[in-house]
Order: sequence, then C-alpha cells, then structure tokens
Amino acid sequence: MKIRIYNARVLAMDGDFKVTEGELHTENERIIYVGEGLADISEGGFDREIDAKGNLILPGFKNAHTHSGMTFLRSYADDLPLMDWLNNQVFPMEAKLTGAAVYWFSKLAFMEYLTSGITADFDMYFYQEDMARASVETGFRTVMTSGMSNFMSSVSEQREDYIKFNDYHPLISYKLGFHAEYTNSVGNLEGIAKLADEFKAPVFTHNSETAGEVRGCIERYGKTPTALMESLGLFEYGGGGYHCVHMSDEDIDIFKRRGLTMVTNPGSNMKLASGTPGISEFLKAGVRVALGTDGPASNNCLDMFREMFLVTGLAKLRERKASAVPAEEVLKMACVNGAICMGLKDCDCLRAGKLADLIMLDLNKPNMQPINNIVRNIVYSGSKQNVIMTMINGKILYENGRFDIGEEPERIYKEVNARVAMMKG
Repeated sequence: MKIRIYNARVLAMDGDFKVTEGELHTENERIIYVGEGLADISEGGFDREIDAKGNLILPGFKNAHTHSGMTFLRSYADDLPLMDWLNNQVFPMEAKLTGAAVYWFSKLAFMEYLTSGITADFDMYFYQEDMARASVETGFRTVMTSGMSNFMSSVSEQREDYIKFNDYHPLISYKLGFHAEYTNSVGNLEGIAKLADEFKAPVFTHNSETAGEVRGCIERYGKTPTALMESLGLFEYGGGGYHCVHMSDEDIDIFKRRGLTMVTNPGSNMKLASGTPGISEFLKAGVRVALGTDGPASNNCLDMFREMFLVTGLAKLRERKASAVPAEEVLKMACVNGAICMGLKDCDCLRAGKLADLIMLDLNKPNMQPINNIVRNIVYSGSKQNVIMTMINGKILYENGRFDIGEEPERIYKEVNARVAMMKG
C-alpha cells in the first residue's frame, strides 16, 4: 500500500519543532518521503492520495504507561485513595478476569487510543497472550511489560514471555518489569535483576507513587524504592519508573546516572490524590520524562491531550511559575520521549525510513485558531476532536470518526458490556 498525503503542514519532531508545508509518502509500513512543497510524483503509483487541506501531520503520541485491559473498571470504583481502591475494589474484580474478557477489554482501549492520536501503548496487565492477539488483530502497536508480583507470575514465566513476545509479531514487543517494590519480595527483584543481566535489558515498574509506599519501603529496607532497586542491580541496563511522585534528590540522581525514564501520569496521580511530582526537577537534572494515561480505572480517560495539559498545568501550579514545563517539552514527552522509553526507535519522528506511525490534526476548528503557535495550540487548547486520522505501521486505522480495525465498534461495546455484567453479577 502506497499513500501520498499532500498540502499538509508537517511537524516532523526530528530534532526541532519546525512546522513545514509539504507532503509525506508511505509505502507499506514505512515513511518513504517527507518534504516541503509539492513532490515530483510522476512515478508515484500511489494507491491513495490524501489532500490534507493544510492540516497538521506529526508523530503519533506514545502512551508510556497504561493497563489497557482495565477498561472494564472504568467508573466502577472512584473517589477512593490508592490502597483502598486497589485492595477493596480493583483486586477482587480482577480475580474474576479471563483471557477472553481481556481480549475484548483491550480492543475497547485501542479504539480510545486511536481517537486520541495514540499510536503505541506501554501495557502492564494480565493475560498477555490475549492482549497481544487483540493488538495484532486491531493493528495497534503494543509494548508489553510484566506486572509480576508475589501473587502472580514468576521470574521463570517472565523469561519465557520475554523470549516469546519479542518474536511474536512486528506490532508487539516486550520489556522486563514487575508491579512494584511493595508487591514483590527481594528474591523476586533479585531474579529480575538476573534476567536483566542475561538479556542486557531495561527494567520498568511502578515507583514511589504514594508517600505511604516510600515510607513502607524505608521501614522495611532502610532505603527508598529507587535506592533499593539500584542496590539490587535492577537498572544496570536502564529502564524506568511509572509515577515517581515522591522522589528524593538521591532517587533523581540515580535516574540521571542510569539513563532511566520517568513516566508521569498526571491524570491518575491527581484523581487518586497521590501527589504532583517535581517535573522540573527531573528535567533540570537531565532525566528523560515521558507521559502516560495509566489505566482506565484510575484516570478514567485514555486521552493524551488531557495528560499533556495536566502535566504542564500541575507543574506550573506546584511551582507557582507560569514558565514551568513549557509546551514544547510536553509535546516531546508525548511523541519522542515515550518512543525512546518504549524502545520504539523507528517511531520517534517523521523521516524517510521510519515506521509510518503518525496522526493528522484538524487545524480548521475554533480551538486551533488563530495559528499563532501550533505546538502551543496542541498542548494548551488541543483535544481529541482535532484527531482526524491515526495511522499505525502504514495503515489508517481511524479516519474522520470511522474505525478500520477488523471489528465493528458496536460488536466491541456489546461484548464488553456483557462480560462486565457477568463479572458484577
């Protein structure tokens, strides 16, 4: 399949925030041309030509932390603190999950990602075979990691999954990980460290999400979660932490030295009252920051536009400084840093040879006019209504409100609601 998109504004994110007027061509899963003005298409042979009508093409957003299969818990248990929410509401319902249910719940999440311009997710959840199958069938790109804990999975199982899913399908990859320090024994963590050494691989986990989590770790081991994991050798090959709300200067220094990514989840952190991380402190230290929605049970919306606004808005409020975390830095978090964090080196920018994971935003909407600064419009006034096309691996999966994901939306909604009713009943 060869596609030409012309008469477009292009924000390639290839080292700067320059917006050009020109066109972009794809062939199968790759970008084959990005250029200004009109291209010579005398030997084009395109299967489809799309007039962008002056709208904006940019790399797709990367949801660097989520639990896609948790769509079944959307608006089921809200207005509760994290541990009460987890132990008394989430865990009992999750005990009723099946692989078939996760398959449909994940498809629902992928639909929502597409409407928000998200072209890849970094997913931690159960029944990963079913989730991977749903992702491939939908055409969505997923990077998976393990939610290993004392109660589920094991080091040996994760080793098998790492090998299996890194050779599963071009849309699927796998990173080492575990749920959190407080749900794992030291033996588990040491086992993951050995896996990291065996595969020379990064490790990812929930880290310092709440003040209570940090206090508990210090009481148990005399160290913060980050310092404990560092002492056990978990970060020898990089990785990152989700949330990272309550971090010490030493913790941030470890992230800097190890080249770790801090994945912030502002919507979830705010809704669960976990706190607001010092984003500027990470950025000043040279730590890469990426952006994620977290799961649809704690957010409850899988909307990258909302996360972009919240990450900068909450930082400005926390620091009482309007210049804190500027729009350009936020867009970089959503597009580029997430790709680097997730190991998607061919999805970080728009350049010939890169994978064709991109989105088109409608600039001909009231919220995007006037066009004083496109990047700031995206971060401060953009919304899902502006997403008019989402392409992954060279295939347009969402366009002008319609999905091409191998399944009618009504079927997915029906399956999801029926399975939720069974679990609740």
